[in-house]
Order: sequence, then C-alpha cells, then structure tokens
Amino acid sequence: MSEYLILIYSDEQAPVGAEDVQRTHKGHMEFGQNNGAALRGGNALHGTETATSIRPDGSGGFTVTDGAFAETKEALGGYYLVEAADLDAAVALAKQVPMPNGGVEVRPIRVIDFS
Repeated sequence: MSEYLILIYSDEQAPVGAEDVQRTHKGHMEFGQNNGAALRGGNALHGTETATSIRPDGSGGFTVTDGAFAETKEALGGYYLVEAADLDAAVALAKQVPMPNGGVEVRPIRVIDFS
C-alpha cells in the first residue's frame, strides 16, 4: 500500500450560500464515513488571504509577504492523506471527495530515506 495526498481546490470567489456550505460539509462527513479505513488524515485550510509566503532573498535571508505565493482562480482549500493500493485506487477515492467549485489533484507521497 502507498500513501497519496488528495489536494482539494476551489474557486474562492464563487458565491457560496449557507445551504452550499452545509451540503459540502455533509459530503465530507459521508466521505470520511465511507472511506475511514483508507484515511490517514486531512484538514480544511483557511483562505489564501491568511497565507504567509516565505522566499529566499538571494543574499542568505528571506522575504516574508502576506498572501499566497501564486494568484490563481482555484486555491488549495484542503487535503486528505489516504492509503491506497495504487494510483487507480487513489483516484477512485478522490472522485468521491466533494468539490462543488473546483476539483482535486492526486499526488503520491514520496518517501525519502535520510539514513
């Protein structure tokens, strides 16, 4: 079994009503109940307006700025860490993730041996 990260993207500018929020939360609860054996973790993220970006400044220091590094229509809004037999199984899980105003990306976790 391998681990995969399911990255959940959404359009932060899309109008979202209270019913939309409730429906999405319910969908995530159902996803967790239906796939609990595969889930290793997951969380929602605050909006990009709360992000802090840190970049090397080229002289041994850092530049710290408010906001996300990249401006895009869809922003990373949350993630699930899942265990799956292979990419096809991870994609099958990802298709069940509620994503009303965006989509998901599946990426394998790369294990690095530092020994």
